[in-house]
Amino acid sequence: MPPSAINIVEVSARDGLQNEANVIATDDKVALITRMIAAGARRLEVASFVNPRRVPQMADAEAVIAALPDRKDTSYIGLCLNQRGVVRALATREHGRRGIDEIGSVVVASDSFGIRNQGQTVEQGIAETIAMVNLAKREGLIAQVTIAAAFGCPFEGDVPPQRVYDIARRLIEAAPDEISLADTIGVGVPQQVSELFSRVREILPPAIRLRAHFHNTRNTGVANAWAAIMAGVTQLDASVAGLGGCPFAPKASGNIATEDLIYMCKRSGIATGYDIEATIAAAHWTETLTGKPAASMVGRAGDFIATNTATSA
Repeated sequence: MPPSAINIVEVSARDGLQNEANVIATDDKVALITRMIAAGARRLEVASFVNPRRVPQMADAEAVIAALPDRKDTSYIGLCLNQRGVVRALATREHGRRGIDEIGSVVVASDSFGIRNQGQTVEQGIAETIAMVNLAKREGLIAQVTIAAAFGCPFEGDVPPQRVYDIARRLIEAAPDEISLADTIGVGVPQQVSELFSRVREILPPAIRLRAHFHNTRNTGVANAWAAIMAGVTQLDASVAGLGGCPFAPKASGNIATEDLIYMCKRSGIATGYDIEATIAAAHWTETLTGKPAASMVGRAGDFIATNTATSA
């Protein structure tokens, strides 16, 4: 049976925008985040603390975070790839400022992609991530870890499930608050998702949440999300309008669209806390930022309002 509710983590302002060729203005990034909060988002990935020469779109991370609304019902996430990033995240909380609530870290499940993405092999990524989690937790931040390319690598091909399982087992020792499995390049299918999430879930202690992150490169993203939900996952990433992509992953397209995930859940009796019409409106608004039509199916077709009309002969 599916759960009665899930939590959708809105990642459009970071993972969604990072691959856009044109640099989006700080005010527009803040407006996107504000619109998604108004639509119902309560956990949002808002920026990444990475080298601006490698990801120019994220060069204004501190400025975006400083301009965010200070709401007690939201949690702001900043992506960090090393301990320097965690130090930058912590600095956003100095002098009584709200700043970042959670740090996200990444272990890539293949050496080839990990070196291109963040200059780390798998082993180096595990060691650095454990140090990041320890630092963040000591300083009062929520610490989450994503195992990226868990279903396939653009350079090495298939990633053995045992490798993902072994990475998760080692990360558990650092006691992060959450572990996510990510189909970074959109190659996974529901059977793989069911098997891998079920297996990792078996070894997670109750204190560690399990989250899912899917890209829709081959149009399997929403089906994979359903498979994850049925495997017991209640935390799923999505990006309004299907924005997204990775600068270091050839041919990877956007994340699953928030409005597509909301629609599936709504019609399945699963609460998300999002307003679907407000989310669709936000998706269309992003077209003014990117100059491209929203990639989502629900963004094009709209919500379905069922009507039952009784007729008599």
